[in-house]
Amino acid sequence: MQFNIRSWFIVFITLLLSGCITEDSFDNTPDGNFEALWKIIDEHYCFLDFKNQEYGLNWDQVHKDYKQRITANMTSKELFDVLSEMLNELRDGHVNLVSKDRISQYRKWYDNYPRNFSDSIQSVYLGKDYNIATGLKYCILDDNIAYIYCGSFEYSLGSGNLDQILQVLAPCNGLILDVRNNGGGVLTTADNLAARFTNDRLLVGYITYKEGPSHKSFSKPQPIYLDPSTSNVRWQKKTVVLTNRRSYSATNDFVNKMRQLPNVTIVGDRTGGGSGLPFSSELPNGWSVRFSASPIYDPGMQHLEFGIDPDVKVDISSDDYNNNIDTIIEKAREIINASL
Repeated sequence: MQFNIRSWFIVFITLLLSGCITEDSFDNTPDGNFEALWKIIDEHYCFLDFKNQEYGLNWDQVHKDYKQRITANMTSKELFDVLSEMLNELRDGHVNLVSKDRISQYRKWYDNYPRNFSDSIQSVYLGKDYNIATGLKYCILDDNIAYIYCGSFEYSLGSGNLDQILQVLAPCNGLILDVRNNGGGVLTTADNLAARFTNDRLLVGYITYKEGPSHKSFSKPQPIYLDPSTSNVRWQKKTVVLTNRRSYSATNDFVNKMRQLPNVTIVGDRTGGGSGLPFSSELPNGWSVRFSASPIYDPGMQHLEFGIDPDVKVDISSDDYNNNIDTIIEKAREIINASL
């Protein structure tokens, strides 16, 4: 069956109806909330087998280890801390526990890596007269290379604004598209931008979704396609996409789509990952849990959960950093100039 971004809603409804999540059998006690949370993840989280293969995650052993820390008289804060630590065993930034005043977050997926981005250094390249439209900052560098910074996919990108940006930059020799520190947002927004870089329909990956409580119970993979923009204003020249570990979630998906294009090179650090479509449930005490429920794969059916390696690995060097030079931007300029 053909699958594209307009089918996300269908997948959501399928999950809601065929993967119903109920915790009616659990009491609103520390132990009841612990058991409810563990079972939600056990039956509905989509990466348990994959993470067992990657780093030896044993969800049954996690239950044994954390069960010992649950006591009948523990406070809500103590319970939240234990449950948060348990969820962090999944090493997934899409997995969050949410109470009235706290949100758990797994941060090591980016904290353990170089940041490879600096606002102050970026401002040197943008200059004082850069433009901004539909949330995108853009300018023309002094070697006639276009530079666009996309810091978020949270909001829609206006078609007219994208037309304007690409028309202004059309005389340039190539384009640097910077998505470093873009933590994601709306998949359709990311798709609308990627659609400006292809003239042909492309297979860019597959998606599956949980069909039952077994760790191996998934639907048949459904293809995901990138269709060219309905606008005729599309970028035809060399493009270099800049990434770092904070290129996450919808941005990870965007980078996967862009790397399928023949005239695109990915430069920087490995992306942050976060390829599972998020889903939510609730514990007996009213806390909500958000987790990855539907894995997305690349065209070769390889997981994207732990990120995408760049074509050219580059870190910002300490010397360059101290001299307000972005090593990653400079490598992108070198690649574009070498292609002319």
